[in-house]
Amino acid sequence: MGQLGLGRHFRRLAPRLDGAFRADGVFAHDRLRFVDFVDDVEELLEEVAWQEWGDKEAVDGFEEYVLQHYRG
Repeated sequence: MGQLGLGRHFRRLAPRLDGAFRADGVFAHDRLRFVDFVDDVEELLEEVAWQEWGDKEAVDGFEEYVLQHYRG
């Protein structure tokens, strides 16, 4: 988000992602399915893209990219 100039939104979005990771930074698979987490993050990014650029499609492909590269 910082590289896109959207870092100021992180403070607002971070609490909405709370509980997805353990204290050691590992994703909490026992609390949340990874695909649901990625879907939620994409929705959050769409909100930010809409506010900043008036175009939520600016983040299209995020979910597919993440699932393709990190699903394992």
